[in-house]
Amino acid sequence: MVQSTAKQGLRRELGLIQATALAITDMVGIGPYITIPLFLATMGGPQAMLGWLVGAALAFCDGLVWAELGAALPKAGGSYNYLREAFGPHRMGRWLSFLMVWQVIFSAPLSIASGSIGFADYLHYLLPLFPPWGVRLVAAIFPLLLVALLYRNIGAIGKLSVVLAAGVLIGCLGIILSGLPHLSACRLFDFPVGAFHLNWIFWAGLGHATLYALYDYFGYYNVCYLAEEIRDPGRVIPRAILFSIFTVAVLYILMTASFLSVMPWREVMQSRFIASLYIETLWGTAAGKLMTVLLLWIAFSSVFSLLLGYSRIPYAAAIDGNFFPAFGRLHPKGGFPHISLITLGVIASLFSLGRLSEVIGSLIATRVLIQYLPQTIGFFLLRFRRPDLARPFRMWLYPLPGIISLCGWVYVLGTAATRSLLFAFGVLAVGTAVYMVRARAQHEWPFQGNQQTPALTSGT
Repeated sequence: MVQSTAKQGLRRELGLIQATALAITDMVGIGPYITIPLFLATMGGPQAMLGWLVGAALAFCDGLVWAELGAALPKAGGSYNYLREAFGPHRMGRWLSFLMVWQVIFSAPLSIASGSIGFADYLHYLLPLFPPWGVRLVAAIFPLLLVALLYRNIGAIGKLSVVLAAGVLIGCLGIILSGLPHLSACRLFDFPVGAFHLNWIFWAGLGHATLYALYDYFGYYNVCYLAEEIRDPGRVIPRAILFSIFTVAVLYILMTASFLSVMPWREVMQSRFIASLYIETLWGTAAGKLMTVLLLWIAFSSVFSLLLGYSRIPYAAAIDGNFFPAFGRLHPKGGFPHISLITLGVIASLFSLGRLSEVIGSLIATRVLIQYLPQTIGFFLLRFRRPDLARPFRMWLYPLPGIISLCGWVYVLGTAATRSLLFAFGVLAVGTAVYMVRARAQHEWPFQGNQQTPALTSGT
């Protein structure tokens, strides 16, 4: 069944506009509207805005890693293929690529769940009499509704992504433009006493702020997961990644400045509906409710794009024979990986019952430990082992951005919450155990005995 559906192939129907639209909707989404209060609380004041700058620098450096790898290896699955090629498809890369897909089964639903929780929270602003259990129920049902909407071919979804991105930009620009006349240096620089005392508390707080910033920036790489559905990927993927990072970084800084200029930062830290209250403060209750409707649209847009992109990763691994075969099945009519889509949606529904701060912390720690840190190491390894590999795009100022990326990931892990780290290492340990049992049964690395190890391939 896997072989027959694989022959159908994925359809290249996404151009630069659609790819950039998907990246921006993945990055912006509901993220800043639910994390800015948490973001400010990490450092106890406006100085937390440093996290936007540190996060943007790290995202841009990592984006250059993704841009080079995505242009050189434009296959569905993104990191799965990069880890496989960098560490050897029949050696350590077999294990790391399996782990990457394994963690997606947890981290992708966590990412989707965070958007679902944000959607339910803002819906509660419109329906304040809704009981707490009802809000949690809405968050759990939301991913299942998205599965139903994504159950169709990629061409229709690509057109829809442009419409969704328009709503995202309208929301951001609406907040920024309404706040520009009220920009207040007095409020923006209303730092608490000792805000910049460079002790371990400052650096730990900045690490937590960067973690939330990265959560809001994450998504620029989603186009790499859709590489087999993008036209001219060697040109489109790098442009979509870098343009989306720059655009969103500017939007986030201006958006936070607008919030803090209109509302005291101490009030912002305590709010669950920051964007709605912000508009309500400026224009009244009716405008606040209208803004909330737009935020629900934005939440829908971001989670929609996330579920679309991540569903392609288990599919790519299953086609390669390095994951459970059922995930390699394509829908007979729509030509999309429906088993993968349904699985991630159901798990996301369960995670949506958790607390937002724990969901985000576990998500970032898991991805950094199992995916981003090994991928950056693999980037350098691939440069060394495969200098002949065709690279339509090469990292600017190589190797500096890659080194910054490595150091940044170690810093984020070192300042993450203990519970989040335990979750990440738990996913790593269980995934490794599952791989080893499977590898032993199939006589794969490291149980292939004295079989000759094939040379590194040029593609996937």
